Amino acid sequence: MKTSHVIFRVLLTAVLLAGVSLFSYADDKTALTPAEQVEKLISEYDNADTPGGAILVMRDGEVIYTRAFGMANISYAVPFSNGTPTNIGSTSKQFTAFALGLLEEQGLLSLEDDIRKYIPALPDFGEPVRLWHFISHTSGYREFLNSLAMSGRMLGDYVSYDEIIPLVQRQPELQNTPGASYNYNNTGYVLLAMVVEKVTGTTFPEWMRENVFLPLGMKNTLVLENHGQIIRGSAQGYGKDEDGTYYKTSDLSGAKGAGGIYSTVEDLAQWVKHFHNPKIGSRELTARMQTSFYRNDGESLKYGMGLLLDSLNGLQRIHHGGADISHRSAFYMFPEVKGAVIMQTNQTGIPGTIANQVAEAFFADVMQLEKQETVSPEDFVYDVEKFDEIAGRYEIEEAPGFFLEFFREDDVLYTQATGQGKIDIQASSDTTFYLTIIEASMTFHRNEDGIIDAMTLHQNGNHRAVRIFEPKWEPSQEELDMMLGRYFSEELEAFYEVALNDDGELVLRHRRLKDIPLKAEEKDKFTGAFPITGISFMRNEEGVMTGFKASSGRSFGIVFEKWE
Repeated sequence: MKTSHVIFRVLLTAVLLAGVSLFSYADDKTALTPAEQVEKLISEYDNADTPGGAILVMRDGEVIYTRAFGMANISYAVPFSNGTPTNIGSTSKQFTAFALGLLEEQGLLSLEDDIRKYIPALPDFGEPVRLWHFISHTSGYREFLNSLAMSGRMLGDYVSYDEIIPLVQRQPELQNTPGASYNYNNTGYVLLAMVVEKVTGTTFPEWMRENVFLPLGMKNTLVLENHGQIIRGSAQGYGKDEDGTYYKTSDLSGAKGAGGIYSTVEDLAQWVKHFHNPKIGSRELTARMQTSFYRNDGESLKYGMGLLLDSLNGLQRIHHGGADISHRSAFYMFPEVKGAVIMQTNQTGIPGTIANQVAEAFFADVMQLEKQETVSPEDFVYDVEKFDEIAGRYEIEEAPGFFLEFFREDDVLYTQATGQGKIDIQASSDTTFYLTIIEASMTFHRNEDGIIDAMTLHQNGNHRAVRIFEPKWEPSQEELDMMLGRYFSEELEAFYEVALNDDGELVLRHRRLKDIPLKAEEKDKFTGAFPITGISFMRNEEGVMTGFKASSGRSFGIVFEKWE
């Protein structure tokens, strides 16, 4: 499951790199075999003192390459193997969606059913929120990891499975009309796992084991039953300090259904074969999983049942990435060649672009990878002064208050998301750019007057952003003083203080968090940093400050009232 849970934070792990190749096909590399190209990609991670991973490639329905590298457990000197169970994060979602589809084929439910038919404790928001709305991320529910982070909980804190429903019960209204807007959401998939339990009378982990994993020969795959569960031979997750020292991390908790599956590249190859020749369920179901849902206005979401639908260098791709706190997963299927690339790692620092590069190495003959289209820096010469007409701030339409800023420092180009560090980017054309360490790219758009006024972020789908041209608002000291005080959210059961730091700068203060600097954007609106990336102050008719609405990517508009 994605752990940052704002666009441009955890979304940086299971992402879409639309139409951009990060692999150089210069003459000196075409002489290398695909296996030799992969060796170069993983060489720095294939050591006895570094976390590692495993890679598996399929073509024509058969495994043609496997490679394990680095360590599954550094403390006990256990190397990674192709049979090492690893947390696959949000790659788990397709299995939850498949479970719902299987139960529908058995006549036990319908994806058109209102979620409250199975979980009546959920609030009535005035219109039905159907099971397919949760599968397609269009429910309008807030995302629980973002919401809990906004309340002051850390991503590694224990979250009980039983906390999810009370959290939803405190949500006063939907964030969008069901089916109207895509907003990647872990809450929905946790609730879907609860639906499976309600319908079958069996725990979700046990039902998945007996009805999906074992029948498919996935003997080393399981759903985490509880936080801290012992999984024999599994990969330990690792983070990395600023000084380069590795440290152990735990798994996210409360993620059953949205994540929390441990599997191996070998087992996931069995899952790929199931798409070619279903052993359980029908061919219609596996085809449906690879068919996009549509918004209410008829626009394709390019998202099926727990699977993203796009192409990589002209080759159709069905895929989903995953990220827990430290584990990372990439799961790609290429139906046109009955191919797949499956990659698992146990640290945050291994670039997500490697899976793309592996695919390009093994499927170069069926991809559009002509030499003249290569976008590596040595092959495309970009005049960095042209970037000045692009530089500026862009607000993501689906996440109000969340900005991407683009700028250059001499000859180096950067982007910086709200509350996060800067990341250097490379040009692939005069209006398209890609990030150098993760799978994400941007396309900038000109209006009828030739002015660049919008941008699309290609990452876990396409996210449109509008350029902000007006000058920033600069609040007076009197206006700042009006904002100072304590604010409480009944929904999150959390306090924040709006205060001035020692430098006289406005900050959000929470007892468990570092001060969150607030940056003025427009009248009464500020951007912050994770876990609250934006706030908008509220006033009464007399102009007196009464509270603010807080946002954090997938959870937005949460009210904090001012306490006198």
